[in-house]
Amino acid sequence: MPESHAPITASELTAARAKYAHERERRVRPDGLGQYRRLASDPAAAPHDPFTERVDRPPLTDHVDALVIGAGLGGLQTAIRLRQAGLERIRLIDDGGDVGGTWYWNRYPGVRCDIESYLYMPMLEEVGYVPRWRYAPGEEIRRHMVALAERFDLYRDAAFHTSATELRWDEDGARWHVGTDRDDAFTATYVVVSSGSLSLAKLPGIEGIESFRGRAFHTSRWDYGYTGGDASGGLVGLADKRVAVVGTGATGIQVMPMVAEHAARTYVFQRTPATVDVRDNRPTDPEWAVSLTPGWQQRRMDNFLAIMAGDPVAEDVVQDSWTANAGLQRKMITGRIDRSVDPAERELAEELLDLATMNRLRDRVAATVRDPETAEALKPYYRYQCKRPGFSDDYLEAFNRPEVTLVDTADTHGITRMTETGIVVGDQEYEVDCVIFATGFETGISGLLSGSLMVHGRGGTSYFESLMSGFRTLHGFYSHGFPNLFQLSLFQNANSVNYSHILSEQARHIGLVVSAARSRGAAYVEPSHDATEAWAQVIEESANDNLDFLRTCTPGYYNSEGQPAEMKISYGPGPVAFHRLLEEWRRTSIDEVLVDQPLRRMS
Repeated sequence: MPESHAPITASELTAARAKYAHERERRVRPDGLGQYRRLASDPAAAPHDPFTERVDRPPLTDHVDALVIGAGLGGLQTAIRLRQAGLERIRLIDDGGDVGGTWYWNRYPGVRCDIESYLYMPMLEEVGYVPRWRYAPGEEIRRHMVALAERFDLYRDAAFHTSATELRWDEDGARWHVGTDRDDAFTATYVVVSSGSLSLAKLPGIEGIESFRGRAFHTSRWDYGYTGGDASGGLVGLADKRVAVVGTGATGIQVMPMVAEHAARTYVFQRTPATVDVRDNRPTDPEWAVSLTPGWQQRRMDNFLAIMAGDPVAEDVVQDSWTANAGLQRKMITGRIDRSVDPAERELAEELLDLATMNRLRDRVAATVRDPETAEALKPYYRYQCKRPGFSDDYLEAFNRPEVTLVDTADTHGITRMTETGIVVGDQEYEVDCVIFATGFETGISGLLSGSLMVHGRGGTSYFESLMSGFRTLHGFYSHGFPNLFQLSLFQNANSVNYSHILSEQARHIGLVVSAARSRGAAYVEPSHDATEAWAQVIEESANDNLDFLRTCTPGYYNSEGQPAEMKISYGPGPVAFHRLLEEWRRTSIDEVLVDQPLRRMS
């Protein structure tokens, strides 16, 4: 939590700026995002799904009321809202073997949510559940999602280990023809795409990665057959192993202490150190749980969302490291900005607060890690919101173990190469038996946006090709020329650190729009060309321009590995204002997207 420090002098600020720029230059690579490759296409990748066996089935050729692509937090909540809107046949499809999305794939030791579980786990009151921990382990979250799917009868028409490959609009039938990688050829009245937040695992494109003869796997394909144990620990299979953990982001912070506890030797390969603030996890107080009154979760979620967005609240209900540093989040998370203050003066005040916070986090490293050289390498030198903040009460402490070695790769711009027996950084080889890639996911890129899901709307228009002339939606949900097609994403929508809340509001909105379409007998849902153009202009005029800030940041996924794009994404006034805007639009203007006749909106 924030502490009081002596005022920062002008010389200290100048020195910090120079240090940050130097540390950035040590890490910037000319290949940007090209330094990674997708796990699915990599020869060193683990089996497609180590958790659930793929079962052969005949192709599906039926009709469903709605197809929801992606069974993670967004898709699952949307399917539930569509069920509540009265749809009978809802088909969830997912590349994984069950519901859960990122929580299906990520079952590595130590996995937990970094947002308070009472805010993050959706629809707790609907199933009468209070999480066991303040920050829930992944398995508790996954099981909760399974319980939701069971509660709302979503397994009946689901198809797992299935990827949608094509959507084609049938104008006469006012429905979508769906193709998949399982040779399915069914139809759906409505289609929702919710498969892009953290769905495509990535590996670093290291020279020689395929030549390594030891065991290697991505954290999202954890091999418990090799390590032993489960997500709670007990990795007895590593007792005689030399293990490399590659990556020190949110995943690396969680998994490394669990590996270090059991492995004979642990090497941590770091390009950029994370900020590591206090996590303060604890079991849920039973007395608090029984004291909760109806509506408690929504109130808590709304309070957290408002604090992070800068909206006034009477009290901070959550009181964690997120809310304590809420004022530093606005570079990346949209929200209220005090326009009465001169912009240069406001920027300076934010930078001074930022530096004080980063000094505190660097002091925490120095006070925790006993070896001065290791401690110095673990200190993060960049602005607080250049990367998603990390939280842990045992990550820094793990470096005090004599069998744990930090390998800093900043000066070599990452790992140099891999051999049959180990990892090379510069001229030094580290021989290891196992390599664990904690290298994360592509963010925010669904098949709809990448073109891997081919979508042909009215007149055969390609959705992917339409993006070449600019991203055009109404409120981020639907586009002209693509009837009854919805997407969940942060593009032209709202954003916040608790993205589960954002998804819950998106799911609710889609459910209410579909309910209105059904009750009024609309043939389909589609915004006009003028409406999408007008909304694009709203985003352009309101979105925070953080390009200059991102250019100063050390490389990471926030700034496309040091090559930020000139693209304004989210609604600038923030999520609270955006949700109010949607509520007002549903009350006054929803008829604008409800179309009675299939040919009415050809213009």
